[in-house]
Amino acid sequence: MGRLTTHVLDTAAGIPGKGMSIALHKIVDNQRETLATVRTNDDGRCDRPLLEGDSFQPGVYELEFGAGDYFRARGVSLPEPAFLDVVTLRFGIADTAAHYHVPLLVSPWSYSTYRGS
Repeated sequence: MGRLTTHVLDTAAGIPGKGMSIALHKIVDNQRETLATVRTNDDGRCDRPLLEGDSFQPGVYELEFGAGDYFRARGVSLPEPAFLDVVTLRFGIADTAAHYHVPLLVSPWSYSTYRGS
């Protein structure tokens, strides 16, 4: 059965992104519909899949990561405005039988992602 998962790695400190806020949106007719808001656990992961079962549908989605608030809470000195504050990843789900894992590797100055397993 297909599902959507994510996790966060703080590449500047070399640790999991514990406590980062994440919002999941579905894009329908160019409008954002919020489906979930969560915080990462001690391992930088969500406690359960963001989408699974009947809610795991084909379409365009966004994950919105609260990177700036995460780094501020860790005591990292950021300029105002921060170079990276909210990191938004827009991606498509085509195969509802597949596992879509969309991690965020982030520092105050850069980020990357990929489709993991």
